Amino acid sequence: MALLAAILIALTALLHVGFLVLEMFLWTKPQGRAVFHMTAERAETTRVLAANQGLYNGFLAAGLLWSLLQPEPAFALQLKVFFLVCVIVAAIYGAWSVKPRILLVQGGPAMLALLFVLLAS
Repeated sequence: MALLAAILIALTALLHVGFLVLEMFLWTKPQGRAVFHMTAERAETTRVLAANQGLYNGFLAAGLLWSLLQPEPAFALQLKVFFLVCVIVAAIYGAWSVKPRILLVQGGPAMLALLFVLLAS
């Protein structure tokens, strides 16, 4: 159970690293525009906002990776729960404010990870 939780946390962290790359570095490029279905003009006008959002996704990824590397089990559990809940809240807000699919893409792995973290503790 703990191994599955760790795998799901790592997957969630990798997804957020991917979001960071898309939002900070590929936003105005053809790949980023295709993912987010944007014109070049729209991508350019929202570039700074997207980079800021990407940075936050990077912080979430860093926190999740920290939770996996933390040697103190009680503190590691607190980190896992905190950062997974942060991801889930961000996914709920994204689903409400942007597109419902965000809840599945961003929140799904985090919800599964949180479930397995709680079952393993």
